[in-house]
Parts: sequence; C-alpha cells; structure tokens
Amino acid sequence: MRRYTVVQVDAFTTTPLRGNPCAVLPDARGLSDAEMQAIAREMNLSETAFVFPSAQRKADFRFRYFTPATEIPLAGHPTISTAHVLVEEGRVKLADGKATFMMELNVGVLPVEITGREGNVTRVVMTQKKPEFGRTFEHSEVAPVFGLSVGDLDARFPPQVVSTGTPQLMILVKSLDVLKRIRADAHALEELCRRGEFFSAHLFCLGGLAPNADTHARHYAPEAGIAEDPFTGSASGGMGAYIVHHGILSGPRFHIEQGHLCGRPGEGDVEVIGPRENIQTVKVGGPAVTVMRGELIL
Repeated sequence: MRRYTVVQVDAFTTTPLRGNPCAVLPDARGLSDAEMQAIAREMNLSETAFVFPSAQRKADFRFRYFTPATEIPLAGHPTISTAHVLVEEGRVKLADGKATFMMELNVGVLPVEITGREGNVTRVVMTQKKPEFGRTFEHSEVAPVFGLSVGDLDARFPPQVVSTGTPQLMILVKSLDVLKRIRADAHALEELCRRGEFFSAHLFCLGGLAPNADTHARHYAPEAGIAEDPFTGSASGGMGAYIVHHGILSGPRFHIEQGHLCGRPGEGDVEVIGPRENIQTVKVGGPAVTVMRGELIL
C-alpha cells in the first residue's frame, strides 16, 4: 500500500469553513496522471493540488492542479493553499517573516511570495502570467446564459476572454443585486465555453458587501465539474487586468470579495503591474487556514 499525506486548506480566509477549500498532497511522487484525476474526484473540491520536485533548475517545486474533471494549467487558491502547507510542513522556511520560492506550473515558472509572523503564514501572493486579451462577446450572447437580461450587464464594457494562464470570460454586471439574481444554465454555459474556447466565466460588479471592497464576484466552470467556485484566484487576476485595461478603475491595487453568495465568504487583493495599454503581470494574494489533515491509502 502507498500512503500520501493530504491537507485540506481554506484559502482567501483566516476563518475555517470559509473561502475556497483545496486538498493538497505535499509529496505526490509516484502518482500517475490517472491517479491524480481519480484523487481529485475523490476529494470532490474545485481543485486538488499535487506537489512534485521540479526538473527545472530555476524552480523549487512543480505544482499540478486538478478539478474533479480535468487538469488546469494555472489556479489561484491552490497556489495560496499549497504555499501555506509547504511552510507548515517545514519545506519552505520563513526568514525575518518572509520567503519567496519559484513554482513550476504547466504554463511556466512563476514566483510565490509569503509573509508570516512567528513562523505562521499570514499572506501568500502569487504572480500570474502577462495577461492576454482575447475574444469579446455581445451582451445578448451572454446574459441569458446566467438568467439575466441585457440591461443587467454594464453596456460600456464588452464581456471578454482574459487569460493570465487560464482563459476565462470576464463579465461586468451593474450591481451586487444582479449577482444575487444569477441562475446559471450549466448546459448553455458549457456550450458558450466550447464555442468561445475559454475555461470558465467570472461575473463581477464594482463595490461589495464591505466598505473597502472594490469588486464582488461569482464564478462558474461547469465543464470542470464546478457548479460555482467560492473564490477564484486565477480569474481574480484576469478581472484585475480587465478592469485596468478598460479603464474601469485606475488601480493598481484592488480589494476583492467572492463566495459570500454561495455561503463561503472570502477576501483577497489584486495588484496590476504596468500601464493599461501594456500590463506586464498581475499579482493575487490572500491568507489561508488549515482545516484538516489526513492520510490517503492506495
């Protein structure tokens, strides 16, 4: 029998049972692709993270992320969760309350920055890839998929596919009330994802429940086996890039909310680096908390 440590972490929160849960296997050596996919189905969370040694000299670890249905190239809350676990496991050491390491993902090698206090992680920040701005959609193509009217979407800005490693459709709606009224049609969204060649959809408004919130969002990825994702770090990066690119807010930093409307409130921060016409990268950060430790026996 093979035994693997599994740690479940709630990301983008400091309170257990909030934010976005992720299962992390801090030493996944020996697992095949098929086994990792089967484990992700078993965990039944939006993502499960697997840590391997990296074959690249410039990377410290290799991370792979699986939803219950497929592997994805870049994700936010698994990165926050995995970095948190690696510090707890003693595999990343804080020096003067800080640490930086390089992670190898399927999209390349990117830095992760950690801050902490008394040996405990207080914040993890991931750098995402230079944003790519893709196809735009008519409001009339998008609104019915979510049970909304064209008038519920902000007519000034087109729904657009943005990728900082994972292509996702950004949709700006007029208010928090509109987000509350979303009733996503999973089959229609799957078809839109296939036709538009993007992974998932991120709907957001300006402002939020807290006075300091710049945005509030909801996220849907039906092809990945995710009805609604509580807090989506990769899409938060794409959202920040979209906001700056279209001049919606000047930035460069935003405080963001997600998950409150599906019972798992989370908060984080986005920093967009570079001018709106040539954004260089996006950073997404937040806290995490460990809620469960166990052993997987295969």
